[in-house]
Amino acid sequence: MTKHISKIDKLINELCPNGVEFKELWELTAWDKKFKGIDRSQQKKVLKYPYVLANRFKDLVQFTGNVRLLSTGNYIGWTNEELAGKNLCEGEIIAIPWGGQANIKYYSGKFVTADNRIATSIDTKVLLNKFLYFFMLENINLIESFYRGSGIKHPSMKKILEIKIPVPPLAIQEEIVTILNSFTELEAELEAELEARKKQYEHYSSGLFVFDEDVKKLSLDEVILSLKTGLNPRKNFVLNTPDAKNYYVTVREIRGLDVTFFEKTDRVDDQALRLINNRSNLEVGDVLFSGTGTIGRTALVKEKPENWNIKEGIYVIKPNQMIINSKFLLFFLNSISAKKQIEIKIVGSPVMSIPMSELKKIKIPVPNMSEQERIVSNLYNFDALVNDISFGLPAELKARRSQYEYYRGKLLTFNEYASQ
Repeated sequence: MTKHISKIDKLINELCPNGVEFKELWELTAWDKKFKGIDRSQQKKVLKYPYVLANRFKDLVQFTGNVRLLSTGNYIGWTNEELAGKNLCEGEIIAIPWGGQANIKYYSGKFVTADNRIATSIDTKVLLNKFLYFFMLENINLIESFYRGSGIKHPSMKKILEIKIPVPPLAIQEEIVTILNSFTELEAELEAELEARKKQYEHYSSGLFVFDEDVKKLSLDEVILSLKTGLNPRKNFVLNTPDAKNYYVTVREIRGLDVTFFEKTDRVDDQALRLINNRSNLEVGDVLFSGTGTIGRTALVKEKPENWNIKEGIYVIKPNQMIINSKFLLFFLNSISAKKQIEIKIVGSPVMSIPMSELKKIKIPVPNMSEQERIVSNLYNFDALVNDISFGLPAELKARRSQYEYYRGKLLTFNEYASQ
């Protein structure tokens, strides 16, 4: 990497020692729509791309297709030219969602787009599209701040078009793109390898929960002491003062197999705390399960937290330690067998949930304690390989992402040329 940085430093010293010119995006890019409130002189060229409503994407999906389905979110799909029909587009473009939040994508080739706003460089001999993409990624927080409105947010295109971008000579842009591409390619390789490991882990863990017929199967209700949920506090219980010390566990605190207790803004007063403790207090060995919204996240309470309780929709499962190991139950709830049972018991729309009475009915194989401990030991080691961000592939991926973001910021920082 030092070699590449030195090459860029050399190019800067040769080609633009006094800084580079900065221009506003409207001077260098063409978009797919005439925007309201934008002077005509700032949109001399408009490139029309038809868009497809997101709910129609599922009708277009073809796994062997060569046409990218360009969603407004993180979904990645493909279709073919025949299904794309009149909505088929082609080009080298950058896209941002028209509604929601900033999600910047680059694509080159044939595509069908959802309701994105699409940009492309007017002259790639002046501004490379991939350089523009990396610049916009580096400034995603600024772009995000331009999304406004109640309900679904929409971007202020006037402010986006007024963003100033450095325009170094093409040779420098090309070298920067080469370096940043190498980072993203390595990251993609690590992500693919990690995904393969996760599938391997899922397959391996599923096999560990297959037992002979002589191993008894019990309902969840038969292996626990209690199953409770928390309280949804009334507004007058919630405080936003620094001296309040009582917090709610929500699905956001459930990370991997652990519950993370970190500083929050929503705190509750003592009256609410007493009410919550009457319903569900947390103890070491409890298993937490998200029963509403994002269903199925699990975590183990490893140490008794002070001033923490749970909010409605998070279930506290207290295992009977004479029958079932807490960690064994935790891993089983993440197994394919448990997920299939849970899936058919989910109710509600648009907010989905699994009633506690139904969760209690799921069947769990319960081998002897020594076998439970053996399975737990094996799964903890494997889980660390695929989920522990301080170890193995997850740690390497995290390090590469941090390195990429560092160099992206460094490489896209230029002194502005001051004309005399």
